[in-house]
Amino acid sequence: MQDYSFLGNTKMIPSTSSLLSLYASFSTSMMLLKNAYRELVPHSIEEFVLSKLSILFFTRQKPESSNTFIIDDSWDGLDSNKLINAARFYLSSKIDSSNKIIRVGKFRGQESVTASLVEGETIDDVFDGIEITWKFAKPEKDSAGNDTHYYNKGYFEITFEDEHRDKIYNVYLAHILSTYKLMTKGEKVLNLYTRTSNGGWNCIDFQHPSTFDALAMDCKLKQSIMDDLNRFLSRRDYYKRIGKAWKRGYLLHGPPGTGKTSLIAAMANYLKFDVYDLDLANISSDGDLRRAMLDIDRKSITVIEDIDCNSEAHTRAKSKQKSSSDDSSDDERTVFKKFSLSGLLNSIDGLWSSCGEERIVVFTTNHKDVLDPALLRPGRMDMHIHMSYCTPQGFRILANNYLEVKEHPLFDEIDELIMSTEVTPASLAEELLTSEDADVALAVVVNFLKQRKMENEKTEEEKKIKKSKAEEEEKTKVDDEKKSSV
Repeated sequence: MQDYSFLGNTKMIPSTSSLLSLYASFSTSMMLLKNAYRELVPHSIEEFVLSKLSILFFTRQKPESSNTFIIDDSWDGLDSNKLINAARFYLSSKIDSSNKIIRVGKFRGQESVTASLVEGETIDDVFDGIEITWKFAKPEKDSAGNDTHYYNKGYFEITFEDEHRDKIYNVYLAHILSTYKLMTKGEKVLNLYTRTSNGGWNCIDFQHPSTFDALAMDCKLKQSIMDDLNRFLSRRDYYKRIGKAWKRGYLLHGPPGTGKTSLIAAMANYLKFDVYDLDLANISSDGDLRRAMLDIDRKSITVIEDIDCNSEAHTRAKSKQKSSSDDSSDDERTVFKKFSLSGLLNSIDGLWSSCGEERIVVFTTNHKDVLDPALLRPGRMDMHIHMSYCTPQGFRILANNYLEVKEHPLFDEIDELIMSTEVTPASLAEELLTSEDADVALAVVVNFLKQRKMENEKTEEEKKIKKSKAEEEEKTKVDDEKKSSV
């Protein structure tokens, strides 16, 4: 006989209305909790936590037979690692939707946005059937907050199976470099490097607009400089055959305001070379100077401005005379003399100079006559370029640059004044800025040149009077000595 006693307990079964009420209460509670979670936990933190959990639980583990190469931001302390920049560009084309968090940016000279990995993210690459895993990481810090590795700005780890080690090393890394060159072809952004107090180099975009077309200098001299640069670039095999380091030295000398800095900028823009501004005042020793020169990359212009302001570059006879009559203490002389002339010469034309190629060294000076002859010889300063006062031809270029005029009735008068007056292109350029109206600006230039001519004539007259007075005093002194001797 079947038991139907459970039917007597129907009161224990909740009604439909009770279930609906309970569900509505639960749904309301869940909505409140969800809204509170969204208010308290930002979306960025949620994404970060989920990405870390994904890496922790789902990232493919390295096989026991795997190898790992590290590409860091420095090499042996003497040079920067060019492979890390190539790796960044190479990976930017490999990033896809599987990378939930990426870094993006657009740089001057690039037409598209560049993407890069953030710390902990990985990318899988396949090269000739070989699976390669890339990961970007940063070193851990110790209890004192110091980096535990020498590659302190972040590095790439590339992991692959052991049997492919040789191919990765010899072929894959070369493939990355060649791909980088293709990706950046025609997009080179020139850089200006300055030496820091801790011995490194800071870098900013080099945006000086100077070109050879805009330089207010003699056209024949300008063309000879361009021809010399072109000849230098085309003679790599020639330099190798004759046993010389592939470099070229230029000395720009002349009074201030004659366009030495503008010429350097025009050379950099013409060659598409980076510029390294080496301030000798920040060099602490011969060793520090060698390290600075070794850090300088190929296809670059090293600029040492106002070399005459450094005592080590003066003629050795004058240096010896100065040191023998110097009453300063030993400590003061030690601070004054930071490096030797021989150290400077060896860095630009000795054994250490052969550690880099396709480089140009440019020295500037206002006083060529005070430099040691050892600095001036070919091989150190191969081409001496005199930056003179403005010429009529140079002023025509300035007028075209500033006022966009090639002919004007005032040009003949200006030419005569320029030929009889020493005036720098920089001072004339300043006068041309007074107005965009050619008639007004050129009239200002005429008045300026007339005033400068009067000042120069007055100065010359004062010099003649002073010289004549000194000669008269000297003659009187000689006559008095003769009389006293008699």
